[in-house]
Formats: sequence, C-alpha cells, structure tokens
Amino acid sequence: MPTSDIDRLIQCLAKLPGLGPRSARRATLELLKRREALLDPLVAALAQAAEHVRACAACGNLDADDPCGICRDARRDASVICVVEGVADLWALERAGAYRGRYHVLGGVLSALDGVGPGDLNLSALVARARDAQVREVILATSATVDGQTTAHYITDRLADCDVAVSRLAQGVPVGGELEYLDDGTLAAALKARRPF
Repeated sequence: MPTSDIDRLIQCLAKLPGLGPRSARRATLELLKRREALLDPLVAALAQAAEHVRACAACGNLDADDPCGICRDARRDASVICVVEGVADLWALERAGAYRGRYHVLGGVLSALDGVGPGDLNLSALVARARDAQVREVILATSATVDGQTTAHYITDRLADCDVAVSRLAQGVPVGGELEYLDDGTLAAALKARRPF
C-alpha cells in the first residue's frame, strides 16, 4: 500500500493533462525505481522552471528571459503578429517552422459558459501593439470552435481603427485527411474556403 508521500506524488501527477490515476501510478513507480536517472533530474528541472520561467511582458510566451527569445530575435518579422490562444499553440506553430514573425498570447478565448470575458484576456496589450507603426498585419490563429471564432470576431472589431490588415488561418481539410472521416463543420469550411487549382 502506498505511503502518503507516494500518494501525494501520484495525485500531483494525475492532475497533468493526459495522465489519469493509473498512468500516474505507473509514472510514480518508474520515477521511484529510477531515482537517480529520472526523479532527481526531474526535481531539479521543476525547481529551476519554477524559479526562472515567466511570461514574456511583450507577447505572453513562457521563457526564462523577459523579453523572450522570440521577441528578442532581430531576424523575426516585427511587422506581423500572430495571435494565439495559449503558449501550446505558439509552440505548435514554432514546431511547424513556417512562421517567422512575432506572437501575441491571449491566455484563452472568450467564453460566456466559462465566464471568460474580454477583461480576462490579454487584449488591451494586443491593441496597443497593433497601433505600432511597424505592425502591418495581425494573423488570428484562434481555434475553429465557437469560442475561438467569437474571439476572432471580437479581436477584428477591436482592431478596426488600427492601421493593420487582419487575417485568419485557413481552415478545412488537413494535409493527409480523408473526406469520409472529417466532420461536417470541417467539410463545410473547406468548401467555403476553396481556391483555384
């Protein structure tokens, strides 16, 4: 039977996305079995991250430096800002390697059901950044959910008096996707956004 320290570790791990109680128990056993190789380095990395990692004051990305590495990178195009819901979306775009501009992390999406309003998101800073004469385009990369679409429309309205082009990520059939497995909304968006071949 696990001790209270082990129970606490299992409960903490079970709170992580993708880990339920059973996976957390397996992870805990592996960490304890391989203490020097896994547990000790994990504890050190968590302590370092807790002490040093902060949100970038300019864009909202997580980094040990402020401003973050992306905001400090002079090779990036400062005239384009890609607006994302969260840091995970920023990391996904960076992994793709297709975007070389700057970012703006909203910290979520507008959601009446969850009680998230405009004041809960990092919107004022986005509008201030969009007013900078250097910025020419704002790309809205919010999700294709109802809340993501609502947020994109709200941002578009807020940026109406800024001298920037506002664009949206394309939506529709994913690369390698088969039509028979796609949902109706994705198919409808793909048909609506079709282009010449």
